Amino acid sequence: MTELTILMPCLNEAETLEACITKAQNFLQRSGIDGEVLISDNGSTDGSREIAERLGARVVLAPRRGNGIALSTGIAAARGRFVIMGDSDDSYDFSRLDAFIDELRKGADLVMGNRFRGGIAPGAMPFLHKYLGNPVLSFIGRTLYGAPVGDFQCGLRGFSREAIIELNLITEQLEFCPEMVIRAALCGLKIVEVPTTLQPDGRSRKPHLRTWHDGWRHLKLLLTFAPFSLFLYPGLSLLGLGAALFLPLMFGPLTLGGLTLDTGALIFAAAFLMTGFQLICCHGLARLFAVRSGLLPTSPQFEALRRRISVESACQTGAAFLFLAFVATLISVGFWAFAGFGALEPGAITRSAALVAVLSSLGVQSVTNGFLWGLLSQRNTSPVAAGEPEALHQLQA
Repeated sequence: MTELTILMPCLNEAETLEACITKAQNFLQRSGIDGEVLISDNGSTDGSREIAERLGARVVLAPRRGNGIALSTGIAAARGRFVIMGDSDDSYDFSRLDAFIDELRKGADLVMGNRFRGGIAPGAMPFLHKYLGNPVLSFIGRTLYGAPVGDFQCGLRGFSREAIIELNLITEQLEFCPEMVIRAALCGLKIVEVPTTLQPDGRSRKPHLRTWHDGWRHLKLLLTFAPFSLFLYPGLSLLGLGAALFLPLMFGPLTLGGLTLDTGALIFAAAFLMTGFQLICCHGLARLFAVRSGLLPTSPQFEALRRRISVESACQTGAAFLFLAFVATLISVGFWAFAGFGALEPGAITRSAALVAVLSSLGVQSVTNGFLWGLLSQRNTSPVAAGEPEALHQLQA
């Protein structure tokens, strides 16, 4: 095995590919590194493959379109212990990769380039990407995953081929790059950053990137791999707020300073309770699916939770809620009968109805989510089990 593969995905990059390959080859020659230049072609029709082969680069063909597909194909075919990948549009300088290889040799699993630290030439990055998209998405990534990365979207990065292959990355489009950082952070890989530069690409055509469309896909990916932040924390907040309001409001109006809360606030509190409970259930189900599919690492706390939750325990919890709802209904009807089935005070009707609605909803949610938990917990021993991660390919939609 060689030490380094310099990998470039390619889709009709005839205008810039030769410059990129030449710079990469010059770097290997200057540094004395035993390496190769690998082009992962994504269906070029402009002679890019012929250019690469003429210059002595190795070419592999991606099975279908998609930046992530091209990169994953190239990583699988790489012969190097380390891989440094970057776009073949001549925006990255492949002749200056010393900092990447130095950090990889020191034991880093993933070395990210940071264009904001290294320098972005005028016109190299659109205004919205530079001052809104990249900073915001990078901030969200650091906040949700604790990744020490200031430029989540930088395409120039180096990594240990073995460590990245073990992550089993699944996305097929531009989300492949942020997914690599997310999964590396979740699995505790060593991530470092080095400054790199960005120049205007040398192509005469427009880039493949679509600002709002691809930005949304990156954000969706960041949230998808963060079930704690997407489901659990909002769910706990809503459940706590709902309980804090619902319980006292069941006994009458609640005065807070100069503010009086009554049945209107009670209805909102009931909605908070039911929504918060369902979000917490969604967190558990999402975490179970992600762990079983190898998309997220497990933890001792989650494994203890898995052992405690079953369809039976969920049904017992649901039955308890439904029984309480039935009892509350009987009590409410009893009070109505005592009043001669005549008109009741509106506040009393609202409070009893809210209580029955909350208890019934929690009961049904417990039972249905319990059965879904049981379904996701089933072992799949068929040959197609290895293809479970395909289920998340809907993220590409």
